[in-house]
Amino acid sequence: MGSPLECIILIGLPGSGKTTLFNERFAKSHSHVSKDLWPNASGREARQQKLIEEKLAAGESIVIDNTNPTARERARIIATARLYRARVMGFFFDVSTRAAVARNAARTGRSKVPNVAIFTTAKRLERPVKAEGFDELFRVEISEDRSLRVTKLSP
Repeated sequence: MGSPLECIILIGLPGSGKTTLFNERFAKSHSHVSKDLWPNASGREARQQKLIEEKLAAGESIVIDNTNPTARERARIIATARLYRARVMGFFFDVSTRAAVARNAARTGRSKVPNVAIFTTAKRLERPVKAEGFDELFRVEISEDRSLRVTKLSP
């Protein structure tokens, strides 16, 4: 039997380092699920939900790389992960709007978002709590050297 099935939910502002963390820590072991992969597609939410179910049903661990700002938005992902008996981990990017805007300014092409997207998400962002159904929660901060520092929030 392989390693346990995992569903990792990244939570944070655009430009806070979510995709960077995926690439640094999970790209080799987990499937990347992100609405950014279909920026202009209609029904992105339903498409993502279907992909989550397909990957978990196939026994693939996944990382949900979206802003996932509210408990309500995370609840459906968590419920689906539970159906497949996956461990659910949340990574909360505790990054200021100022830092996210600065990181976004360094982006090019399709990865760059309008600054209004950062401020709009910031207004909706709810700090995750373990009671939402997470097995583990982590906090991600940007260090002075611009690297990502991860600390565990829950026992």
